[in-house]
Amino acid sequence: MTPTHYALTDGHIVDVVAGEIREGLALVVKDGRIDSLTPAAQLPADMPQVSVAGRYLSPGLLDAHTHVFIGQFNDGGDTLPSEMTARAGQQLAEMVERGFTTVRDAGGADYGHKKAVEKGIFKGPRMQVSAKILSQTGGHGDHRAMADYCSCAAANGTGTSVIADGVDAVRKAVRENARQGVDQIKIMAGGGVSSPADKLHHPQYSLDEIRAITDEADRCGRYVMAHVYADAGIRRAVDCGVRSIEHGNFLSPETAAFMAERGAVLVPTLITYVADGIHGMDFGWAPENQEKNAEVLAYGKQSLRIAHDAGVTIGYGTDLCWSPKTYQGDGLMIHEEELGTAEALRCATVNNAKVLRLEGQVGALIPGAFADVLVLDANPLDGLSCFSQTGNKVVAVLKAGAVMRDDAALF
Repeated sequence: MTPTHYALTDGHIVDVVAGEIREGLALVVKDGRIDSLTPAAQLPADMPQVSVAGRYLSPGLLDAHTHVFIGQFNDGGDTLPSEMTARAGQQLAEMVERGFTTVRDAGGADYGHKKAVEKGIFKGPRMQVSAKILSQTGGHGDHRAMADYCSCAAANGTGTSVIADGVDAVRKAVRENARQGVDQIKIMAGGGVSSPADKLHHPQYSLDEIRAITDEADRCGRYVMAHVYADAGIRRAVDCGVRSIEHGNFLSPETAAFMAERGAVLVPTLITYVADGIHGMDFGWAPENQEKNAEVLAYGKQSLRIAHDAGVTIGYGTDLCWSPKTYQGDGLMIHEEELGTAEALRCATVNNAKVLRLEGQVGALIPGAFADVLVLDANPLDGLSCFSQTGNKVVAVLKAGAVMRDDAALF
């Protein structure tokens, strides 16, 4: 059993804020948090030490847009929630072993999944959950076929979303989600790739409805994250108080400047379009879905540069629903290509900590933060392929000081 107070020694510490390596320091862990970064020669003689033998110590990664409850195209139709939850346990374990020690689920996973991790029933990252996504009729969360006139299941929220139309209905939906313990409210503010009845450029929800949602969220201590691609949809969402823009592929420089002014953040999810482009037709997409996917991928990379140039905080999300979640670390290389290695690593660490309102708690190896530490056989500042599914160099993972993975038998 790992002691509650110990030091990691003989490692190169990755300072993600400065984008540099700190040498000669031991990382002292106490009661699940980082107690100090101390010169190794100054450690008390009786303190337990774990040598990482010249490896690199990097902060645990954050994924700000996961779907752990969703794993195949017919989920919510042919697959019962009990099976989906059982499968979610496996997916959560794989995520933390991959090096993602904190995730924000963007719809589907609820307070029960979060508590299952906290109680040790499931092995996994710490979670922030959204539960049911709010969608208008015919919006991205309305997955009924065109000829399906029955709205009872969708309106009652028996899938991963709930259809709510009108100010009173959306207020009630926010209150119901809050009652069930969500960390944030997710809405569909525009069309999507997988939904059958909408177009990518069509904004969704009226301004009054979005304002009602953000008002309810703010009054119960939550914020709103919005699925939206179109530039006009992004602007109207931010103008109505939405804090976190998910995807945002068609972002313009003018709207990016508006986001920065309002303190809104952007969570791109570019790896999902790569993965779905490979696997989409196999898991059941129609050609129209594939065409939409190609369009958002083509525009998505430039949104990273546009947002960065405007000073918008850029997080990192994956949105892997039906394609293998093993692609989770591969998206870092897309960010790296556009923003450089150090800034791309910040997207999945300190930037995502800001997205999740966990600054100082996760995303950096600093005193007071949770001891979420990755031990790698490579320097991540030399290239983020060390987190990819084919070139992974993570050999050990700590979450709050507890061992989640130990391939090198260090602990």
